[in-house]
Amino acid sequence: MGEAKAKTIEEKITVTKRELAGILREVKKWSAPATVLLSLYIPPGRPLSDVMQLLRQEYSITDNIKLKKTRQAVKRALSAAMDRLQMISKVPPNGLVLFCGENMETGDFICLMFSPPEKVPVFYYRTDKRFITDFLEEMVEDRDAIGIMIIERDQATIGLLRGGRLEVLEEIDDYIPGKHKMGGQSQRRFDRIIEQMVEDFFKRVGEHAARHYLPLLEKGRLKGIIVAGPGYAKMDFVKGKYLDYRLQQLVSRELVDVAYQGDQGLKEVVMKAESVVQTQMYREAVKALEEFKAHLARNTGMIVYGPAEVRQALEMGMVKTLLIHDERDDVDEWKEEAERYGAKVVIIPPSIPEAEWFKNVFDGIAGILRFKLRR
Repeated sequence: MGEAKAKTIEEKITVTKRELAGILREVKKWSAPATVLLSLYIPPGRPLSDVMQLLRQEYSITDNIKLKKTRQAVKRALSAAMDRLQMISKVPPNGLVLFCGENMETGDFICLMFSPPEKVPVFYYRTDKRFITDFLEEMVEDRDAIGIMIIERDQATIGLLRGGRLEVLEEIDDYIPGKHKMGGQSQRRFDRIIEQMVEDFFKRVGEHAARHYLPLLEKGRLKGIIVAGPGYAKMDFVKGKYLDYRLQQLVSRELVDVAYQGDQGLKEVVMKAESVVQTQMYREAVKALEEFKAHLARNTGMIVYGPAEVRQALEMGMVKTLLIHDERDDVDEWKEEAERYGAKVVIIPPSIPEAEWFKNVFDGIAGILRFKLRR
């Protein structure tokens, strides 16, 4: 195969986040009475020759499958996967995913090969009664994030809760001496030195937190910060305002008592502060819905609602904030439309108060305007 032709094929198989969401909706409709639906994940850098060798080996042992119909269906899926892989010269930068399989009742067949919008995290091959989509689910989530900080006088954990994933971004520690019993003036001087060391440590923690959190804030992903710890240090850290002022505004008023640092400590925070996590995550949606209701009650002319009216206002560049209920079928389409015209998008999750009212009365779609709409 010529290099130019191979490159063209590789470009075509790269999908956007919106296209991936459509693919996932489609493949989730497929199921089988036997393990005949093939799922293959190839991370970037994996040699195609290794993958082809694995598939050939799998094909050679399909003769051991006793049921003829099942055997034929697995062979068909493997053959289709190998045919697709032979069309390209190398694995794209984000890797490859293949879903191939047969509806054994109707004879319908599907075989999709694509490169997702984010890197494939693992090499994975399986034939099952369903297509395995788990590794792709997070790629189509908005993945709004909550920062979690566990603070002690000489230790800190900077973490992140994003989607269903909890991760330690950084662990920081320092040597801070304990209290001495020398007494008198020497004791007071020593205490001042210790407190200065603690303050310097808190400043360092705040600087590291800004490095991790500010890029997320600038992308509109960071929805709140929870500060936790075993003692009074967490309170001193918050009151001392060691965080960047933009991050300080996101800190929850409720501080959480936990006994551990690191991954174990982050898990403890999430278990103890479930309501705080939800409040922080949904604060933007609640605020936007309250603003919409205020304009509605005062009849200010600063809002529109309903698909046709909102679309028209978007195209005129009038929409400042687009509110869309999470259960609408066309969320991704509206988000793309809003981004095209410079409008901020706020997803209204069904779990917040009045979300159902917003969905039923206003069809789950509304806009807060930049300036008053002339009637």
